[in-house]
Amino acid sequence: MDSVQGRPAPTLPFRDTPRHYGRITRLLHWTMALLILWQFLGMGLRLLLGRDSMAAFFVRLHQPIGTVLFVLIALRIVWALANRRNRPAHGAGPVGVASRLGHMALYLLMLIVPGVALLRAWGSERAFAPFGFQIFPAREAAIEWTGTLAGALHGELAWVMGVLILGHVVMVGVHQAMWRDGTLARMAGRRSS
Repeated sequence: MDSVQGRPAPTLPFRDTPRHYGRITRLLHWTMALLILWQFLGMGLRLLLGRDSMAAFFVRLHQPIGTVLFVLIALRIVWALANRRNRPAHGAGPVGVASRLGHMALYLLMLIVPGVALLRAWGSERAFAPFGFQIFPAREAAIEWTGTLAGALHGELAWVMGVLILGHVVMVGVHQAMWRDGTLARMAGRRSS
């Protein structure tokens, strides 16, 4: 019940609207946020404590969670494109342009980072079966360029993505604390009528 007016609070739609992100977008956003945080926590612990520390638990799950993230990212992009005419606007002027470019960079990196890791898995001598079912079979010999490319890009671009995510979080704080424009409510708050 809406405690102010004594009536039920409006339900959040599945699809996005010009005022709010819908249930599907929110589910994808927050699930991906938690899984990405998990990935960064694990790799941060690995850097600080070494691979054979408590980070080993996270490292063991890095590939399966990365695979799930890749699928969720692809679904999120398809869903965003399907809802592109209904989504809340990024705003006008330089702030709106910066917001659009920042989101585009995040989406691009969210595809590239796990994409190059999957490319490395495809070219590896080992079978790739993150959940016990084989996605890529073992090869007699590794395709060297896939490992080289992933080695050069996967981790480094992941940290670039981490910086962009940090900027994303900071800007949500700016929107919430300084501009008070309801940006956070569009993705995290309850729907208003």
